[in-house]
Amino acid sequence: MFPKTLTLIDDDQVYVDGLASYLRGEGIVVSTFADGRDFLAHPDPYGFNFYIADLMLPGIDGTELIKVLRMRTNAGVLVVSGRASADTFKEVIRAGADMYLTKPVVFEQVALAIEAVQRRASAIDPIQSMWRLDGRVGQLIAPDGAVVDLSDVDRTLIECFVKANGEVVPRETLLAQLGKTADFEASGGLNGTIFRLRRRIERATPGAVPLQTKSGVGYVFRAPLRMM
Repeated sequence: MFPKTLTLIDDDQVYVDGLASYLRGEGIVVSTFADGRDFLAHPDPYGFNFYIADLMLPGIDGTELIKVLRMRTNAGVLVVSGRASADTFKEVIRAGADMYLTKPVVFEQVALAIEAVQRRASAIDPIQSMWRLDGRVGQLIAPDGAVVDLSDVDRTLIECFVKANGEVVPRETLLAQLGKTADFEASGGLNGTIFRLRRRIERATPGAVPLQTKSGVGYVFRAPLRMM
């Protein structure tokens, strides 16, 4: 089973072109980036279903990039790099990668690794990855049991994401539910509110924070979420 979308972050253009072409032949929509900073500047960097990254990247160290990804998404992360040592392997896996392959690799080997990571992810019980909103006491409960205390504004936002069921919630909808006007949006008020909620979740749990920005559109909670 292959993911629908995949991003490939590597500055070896010959390798990238070849692997991207191979994976597109398998029906995957592939996006490529030669620089970690360019990837992070993408309007929706955490919206892909799978990631393949090198470790030796311009702009941002590959291991640090993996840590950033793991804080924002539960998608599969495969490292394909020329750095080969036991210490590197431990560092990468501890950073959050699902699998590590050492270059040079054949494209079929990469495809098999993608399938293995996807198969393992699909075997996880959805209940184990469920976020829950307890509206009675204003708390968001993470899959690992961590509790996030919510303000009234936070609770209103999370209720919007529960109703959206994984779909993007437009900015206009959030503003209406919060009783705010376009002036609040223009002054960066909504962005600031979402940022503070995201940081509150980050402080409560080491797991990925599924609250993500859909640039120019709105926000999305990319994880199972239900009301208790």
